[in-house]
Amino acid sequence: MIDRTFGFIGGGRITRILLGGLKRADKIPENIVVADINAEILNKVKAEFEKVVLTQDNKEAAKQDVVMLALHPPMIPDVLKDIKDSLKFGSILISLAPKPPIEMISAMLGGFQRIARLLPGAPSIVNKGYNPVVFSTSFSESEKDELMSFFRIFGECFEVAEEKIPAYAVCVTGGPNYLWFQLYELMELGKSFGLSKQEMERGIAGMVQGAVATMFDAGLSAGEVMDLIPMKPFAEEEARIKSIYRSKIQELYQKLKP
Repeated sequence: MIDRTFGFIGGGRITRILLGGLKRADKIPENIVVADINAEILNKVKAEFEKVVLTQDNKEAAKQDVVMLALHPPMIPDVLKDIKDSLKFGSILISLAPKPPIEMISAMLGGFQRIARLLPGAPSIVNKGYNPVVFSTSFSESEKDELMSFFRIFGECFEVAEEKIPAYAVCVTGGPNYLWFQLYELMELGKSFGLSKQEMERGIAGMVQGAVATMFDAGLSAGEVMDLIPMKPFAEEEARIKSIYRSKIQELYQKLKP
C-alpha cells in the first residue's frame, strides 16, 4: 500500500495523527499530497512532515491512488461534489469521518463505489489506535486484506457493521478525550505531592492497564470492582458525573446517527 500515491483532503488533526503514526512506524509513503483551503493548517503540516506536497486544491489530492477524506461531516457534501470527477478509475476513497455512510458518499460521488470508512482514534499517532473499519461491497477479499494490513500500522483494526460506527465513534474512538483531562490532573497532583514526572508516568500507565485488566479479567461485577478500593472521594458527585456522561454522549450519538 505505501508504494501508492496518497491524497489527504483536509490537513487538520486526523491527517496529522495518521501521518504521525506512519512516520513513527517508519512507513510514511513517498508520495503524499495534503490539500486544505487554510494556508495556516498547511503550514502546520509542513512543519511536521517536510516531504509532503501541499495544495489548496482538493482536486489535486483527489487524483491520487488512495484518497483520505479527513473532514468534518458538514463539509463533506460540497467537497465530494467538487472532487467527484477527479477520482481515478481504480482509486480508493477512505472516509475518516463518523458520518455520512458509504451509500450516501457513493451517491454524492455520482456512483463511485470503491469506498471504505475508517475511524482512527487519537492513539493512532503512536500506533496504538483501536480503529473500526467498514468496506463497500466493491472490494475483493485480497484488496481488503491489503487495506487492513495498512490500517494496522495505526494499531488494532477490525471490520464492523456500518450501523455500529456512531456508537464506536462516541464510546471508543472518542473515549480517550473523556479520560485524558483527568489523567493529566492526576499527573500534576502527583508531582505536587513530591513524585517525579517519571514516577507519575510509570504510575499512571501501570494503573490504567491494571484497572482495565481488573474490569474484564477479575470475574467481578461492576459494583464489586468499584468496591475494591475503599477511598471514594467523588462518592457524592458520582450520580452527577454519570448524568453528565449519559446526557452529553447520548446527545453526540444522536447527532452522528444517519
